[in-house]
Parts: sequence; structure tokens; C-alpha cells
Amino acid sequence: MPSSLPLFLCLLNICLLLLLSSAADPTVFYNFEVTYITASPLGVPQQVIAINDKFPGPTINSTTNNNVVINVRNKLDENLLIHWSGIQQRRSSWQDGLPGTNCPIPPKWNWTYQFQVKDQIGSFFYFPSLNLQRAAGGFGGFIINNRPIIPIPFDTPYGDIEVFIGDWYTRNHTDLRKDLDAGKDLGMPDGVLINGKGPYRYNDTLVADGIEYETIEVHPGKTYRIRVHNVGISTSLNFRIQNHNLLLAETEGSYTVQQNYTSLDIHVGQSYSFLVTMDQNASTDYYIVASARFVNETRWKRVTGVGILHYTNSKGKAAGPLPDAPDDEYDKTFSMNQARSIRWNVSASGARPNPQGSFRYGSINVTDIYVLRNKPPEKINGKRRATLNGISFVNPSTPIRLADWFKVKRVYKLDFPTEPLTGPPRAETSVINGTFRGFMEIILQNNDTKMHTYHLSGYAFFVVGMDYGEWSNNSRGTYNKWDGIARSTIQVYPGAWTAILVSLDNVGVWNLRTENLDSWYLGQETYIRVVNPEATNKTELPIPDNALFCGALSKMQKPQDISSAPSFSGNRLRLFFTFLMFVCAFIPVFQ
Repeated sequence: MPSSLPLFLCLLNICLLLLLSSAADPTVFYNFEVTYITASPLGVPQQVIAINDKFPGPTINSTTNNNVVINVRNKLDENLLIHWSGIQQRRSSWQDGLPGTNCPIPPKWNWTYQFQVKDQIGSFFYFPSLNLQRAAGGFGGFIINNRPIIPIPFDTPYGDIEVFIGDWYTRNHTDLRKDLDAGKDLGMPDGVLINGKGPYRYNDTLVADGIEYETIEVHPGKTYRIRVHNVGISTSLNFRIQNHNLLLAETEGSYTVQQNYTSLDIHVGQSYSFLVTMDQNASTDYYIVASARFVNETRWKRVTGVGILHYTNSKGKAAGPLPDAPDDEYDKTFSMNQARSIRWNVSASGARPNPQGSFRYGSINVTDIYVLRNKPPEKINGKRRATLNGISFVNPSTPIRLADWFKVKRVYKLDFPTEPLTGPPRAETSVINGTFRGFMEIILQNNDTKMHTYHLSGYAFFVVGMDYGEWSNNSRGTYNKWDGIARSTIQVYPGAWTAILVSLDNVGVWNLRTENLDSWYLGQETYIRVVNPEATNKTELPIPDNALFCGALSKMQKPQDISSAPSFSGNRLRLFFTFLMFVCAFIPVFQ
């Protein structure tokens, strides 16, 4: 009977509450169905990767120490991995969703990610990590909130808004791959999207009619937390909201010293949280702008991303010219000084990067030093490749972490050079040998002509310095040893260096890469292998029950290992899903 349905739902909710309240840490559950859809973000129909028919995908909302369970159903026609960028995967690189740690999810299969967002807060995003798929979408937000007992260092905002900005091509990601494989550059993007939509028609000549644009509705006088992610391919973007100050509050898991910016450069792969107060009059709407940086402005004007900030009592449409970006197309000093101004809020409570709660990272003895230099792509064995220290990384058919666990030999070499090679470049699977509980200094030297951002999985690192020219030992005298921001993705300006410090206390195999998708695809990455010699479950979880196998281990993979029903760890979760199946069997009784 229909009247029985509320009783059923009530009993189900009670059971959920009882099970989750009895667990040490609550669990949040998500189901992702990854498919192609047809969309026209720039007015041209094209194939886009959607999650649950959404582009961008749904936001994962969690709280520090939550267990997160995400069942991913791959309905693409190619292999898939989802990477949770900035999520540290403490003790569990098994869940990182990169080819060095995981076998891919084949088409028509599903796989369940299970991990804990341990000792983290902040704004992050996820995306498909294989074969340039992020250029087609498949990304979404990942929020980790403070636990209620730990205060945030600002008044609770009225609302929380996610904004995804990024350069975009109307060519399919498969066509972009073919271009790179053929030794070509991708060329100038066709536009910049804001939340998967094209530009508002602020200029009739530059913007075609009929393009759907993003509108964000706000209440006058209220303060919102706006989380902005650059999910693009290779273009640094300047983000600004007409006539509104951006009070920077957090970046990739670290609360910042709160400073107002009229605009901020956000580089590929980076995430920021701003507090924005809606303190303007409502005579018109206001422009939200994401424009390309360090490029020929006249030529790139047509690819500017423009959305609308709409007050609920607005009296008219936005009009007039866009707010200006910083005027330093050829002089990047302004941008670098802006980056240096972003500092760690050392007085804020909450989850902190390791060393836990330490404000003295500058006095910790460095155990390993790596100077990593990139250059423009070059030919290796007749193919155009990108390199770090003269090595272009080749992903092995057997993931590095699986090879270690099952003692498969000759999968990789533990010989990544600490300094750039002097000989010809080479393509191979060369990995950094990290020292467990060591403290590594990494200098990222960008000898390319374009901006790069670098990401390290598994950790938040301390950004201690950046400058133009070649790094030297004397450069350490300029390091910030007190409140350098801790984050997972940092920019390196062309002809410049950035120095980071990282405490290698998280056992696993962790990806260090450029976030520029074209250079990443061409091999500009490596992995840091961190092993505890004592091999205890206290520092790394065992291989998950539902692990996929490939490469030299492909014979271990059985079709029945992949089930349409998720496999969850823990007796309580198994009991919970057993209960669900039992109840579902009786649903017809209630109808």
C-alpha cells in the first residue's frame, strides 16, 4: 500500500542512523555512473563525459575523518580511473586512481573506491586521470568540512558555491590525443567554460548568440564561500567578480591569512576558497570572469569565460566592458608577488598537514634533495615527448604498487636522478626512492616557455620559495620558513623555480606530475615510492579485497570479481547492505 512507504523509509533511516552512529567514523556513500553525453558548451555539439548525467559531476560532501565510499560504473568505451586530486589517501595509495597505483576500470565494469578523508579539510576536485579524459569533463567538487567541534576561522557563510573554470576545446579528447601522438601542439583553446557553460554574450562580435551561460543567484548583504577550481587543460586563468572583493580564506586544505584580492591568478589544477560579501547595489547583475593569462590578449579575447552574478533583487542585466585583468602579460612579477602573498594561517584550528600541528617545518633537517627540471617537449626515439630531468615517464602495464605487493620484477627502476641528466633524454619507468619519515626538498625548475603547475599525490607540501632564474644553494636564503602555505598543487613560472618541502610519512606510491594535460600525457611525471621497512598495517592498509589486476597480474583477474553490487569493508557496512537487500526484497509488499 502507498501509505506503507513512509513507514518503510522511516525504518530505513532509523537503521542508517543506528549503524552509522555505532561506527567510529561516519560513512558517506555515492554512486557514479560515468557516461558520454552530447553537449554544446560553446555552441558546437560534442561528446562530453558526464557523471550521473551531470556536467560537471556531483559534489562529494564529507567531513574530516569520514569514510567515503564511491561506486563507479564505467559506461565509457575505454578504460577509466577517477583521481581524487588533493585527497591524501592516508595509508591507502590503493585508492588514488592513477595508473601507477591502480589498474583501470574496464568498460561496462564497476569498481568501488573506499577511503578515509583523514586529518584533512578544504576544497578539492576529482577527475578522470587516463588518456586526456579530463579534457572532455568527468570532473566535480570534493568538499571536506571541519568537524563541528573544531571552529572555522571565519563566520559561517550564508551559502557555499562551487565554480569550475577551465580552457576548453570543441574537439573530442580522442582527437586531442591523436594530435599529441602525431607530434602536434593542441593550439589555442576554443573557449573558457564556467561550470561547464560558455560565455555570457557581453560582446556581440566575440560571443555567438544562443550559448548557455552560468548564472549564480545570491541574496544581497549575505556572505558566500565560493570555491573555485581550475579544471582546465593548460591555461592559467585570472578569476574576478565585477565590483566585488575576493577575501581569500583557504586553498587545497589549508586556511590562509585572510587577504582581499580584486582578482587572483588560478593555475591549472589549483583550488581556492573565497569569502565574497554581496555588498553592491542591485541596479544590475555583475560579471564573473575567467580570462587567460600570459597570452596575447587581443588574440585570446574570444576565449574568455564570462558568467553572471545575479542578486535576487537585481534590476537589470550586466552591461559594459568586463573588469580588467592585471596588466602584466609580458611581466609576470605581479603574478609571482601575488602568489608569494598567499600565506598559511598558523593560528587557525583544524586538520593540518604533517608534521601534525607543526609551525617549525623550516627547522626540520632535510634528508633528500631533488632538483627537477622540465624543458619544452623533444624527440625521443622519433616521438615527441615531455620530460623531467631528461626522463619521460612510461606508465607500466602493471601498476608500481601492485608490482611491489606481488613482487613482480623489472616493472620499474628505482633510479630517478636527483639532478637533471646531462646526456640525451630517455623514455622509461624511473621512480624516486623516498625515505620513509624523511623530509624532502624538491626544487621545480621550469625551463619551458609556458607556465606549469605541479601536483603531488598523498601529501600537502610547504611552498617555501619561488623566483626567476636558476635555483642555487644560495636561493635557500630567500625561503619562507614560518608560514609558507601548505597545499598540493603549485605553479612554476617559465624561466623560474619553486621550492617545496614535504614530510614523507605516508606510505605508498605517489604521483608527482605537471597538471598541464598535454605535457602530462607526453610523460612529464614520475612517482615517489615511500616504503616502511617494518611493513606494518599501522602505516599502510593491505590491498583491498576488490583490487583489479592487469599487466603481469592479469591472470589473477576473474570476471566475477567485478560485481554490480559494491564491496564494502567492515562488518557493519556488510550488515548494512545485507539489510538493504533484505528490505528491497519486500518492497513489493508495501506497494
